[in-house]
Amino acid sequence: MRVHVRTAGPDDELDIRRIIDAAMLDPGDVEARIDNEDVLVAGDRRGVTDEFAETPETSERERILGAIVLVPHTDERGAHISAVAVRNRHRNRGIGRELVTRALERERRLTARFDADVRPFYEALEFAIEPVDDRRYRGVVARSDAEIDG
Repeated sequence: MRVHVRTAGPDDELDIRRIIDAAMLDPGDVEARIDNEDVLVAGDRRGVTDEFAETPETSERERILGAIVLVPHTDERGAHISAVAVRNRHRNRGIGRELVTRALERERRLTARFDADVRPFYEALEFAIEPVDDRRYRGVVARSDAEIDG
């Protein structure tokens, strides 16, 4: 499945809330994060009209399959991952990875706090991980311009 990642708009709020609620995450004020362009969504183009095609297909709305909510760091560059979630049926297809990768390209540095059960996800994304307690961890990953461009 091919997905594309873009900055979320106000029309995406309900889909984002449903995805995040289903994952039982609490990212704070999602509406404010959307207004500040700090939310990215991954969607598929199945059913979306291509205005440049000779014979446009159906004009159904894009399906939002995942979202990442970021909170910019105030004292340093980068952002904190407040939540990253993918619809249950679409997990394990690289959508979460694509969301984090795109957020990292944009922010250059990301931090996260997470439970032990999602540690393998962050390890695979090369986060430097340290324990907070027996069940929680925090991680940091950064990319230089050369790594992203080259």
